[in-house]
Amino acid sequence: MRKTVTSLLLFTIVFSLAAQQKAAVDKVKFFEEGPVIKATLSAKFSKWLGRQAKAGDSTIGNFVLAFPDSGFLAGNVTVSIRGNFRRENCFIPPLRIDFKKPNSALAALGTLKLVSSCKMGEDYENYLLTEYLVYKMYNLLTEKSFRVRLLQLTYRDSTNKVKEFTRYAFLLEDTKDMAKRNKMRECKQLNVGTEQTNREQMTLVAIFQYMIGNTDWSVPVKHNIRLINDNNDNSALLPYPVPYDFDYCGLVNAEYAVPYEELGLDNVRQRLYRGYPRTMEELNKTLQVFKEKKEKIYSLVTEMKLLGKNKQKDIINYLDGFYDIINKPKEVESIFIKNARKN
Repeated sequence: MRKTVTSLLLFTIVFSLAAQQKAAVDKVKFFEEGPVIKATLSAKFSKWLGRQAKAGDSTIGNFVLAFPDSGFLAGNVTVSIRGNFRRENCFIPPLRIDFKKPNSALAALGTLKLVSSCKMGEDYENYLLTEYLVYKMYNLLTEKSFRVRLLQLTYRDSTNKVKEFTRYAFLLEDTKDMAKRNKMRECKQLNVGTEQTNREQMTLVAIFQYMIGNTDWSVPVKHNIRLINDNNDNSALLPYPVPYDFDYCGLVNAEYAVPYEELGLDNVRQRLYRGYPRTMEELNKTLQVFKEKKEKIYSLVTEMKLLGKNKQKDIINYLDGFYDIINKPKEVESIFIKNARKN
């Protein structure tokens, strides 16, 4: 009798969990607007946390997404180490999650980068949340941008050697998916010059990087830049640059971020325009986009309640500096024309 009752109880639990599980994830809708998703990643973290993990190291794990509507999705994943600086210096190394497992409800997500807090503590949480906001700001300016989805992620060590902990993190849209969403494809051509890209889009990218105080990017070596171009492979159409990885920008102001010495900057809060000269007509057209989106950009910050008030104020003040500049024609001419890079 006891055996029968136990079997019935197990059946009830399994049936209940199955009933709660959502249908397979839709990777397009996943990156659309939505609240924070609670998630759990179980893997052998004890060999990585607080150590200089080797790029490419991998392990098998399990990923669970608990959606606000109470449904959840779960599946086995392969977790691998990626990145450079953060991999060598952060307590939580940057990870790549391969969701493509047979019969997994998460398989459609493909392989995604997981961006985590570098270390424990409120400051590092704020860095992560601010970088997330930078992606959202750029989404407001152009569809040719990477989408992100914020997670409240619990890290669970499958060996039980490390106590589980919960931090904010976000998943980054895959390059191929971003390109496909724009009816384009990734351009893998090497040594594409900055001025060999779509001129209008390059202007937008360079001014956005100036707005957030980011100098950590380069088109020719594809450093924190991806290129996408026409699906029809029309060589007459220049590729579009798409920026990513913003933790070194002045808006985030991470304590570990330092500008390249050759740029002559004292700190990452100092802005430097790294684009090429443009005409006033071109600049006014692009700057108008920033002006039209100003209210929505500021709303992203004020509505991000996960950030402390002081950090919100700091971000707004930094953005104020940019908007003060672009409302002064002489400053615009000086920064984006007269003192723009020549080579």
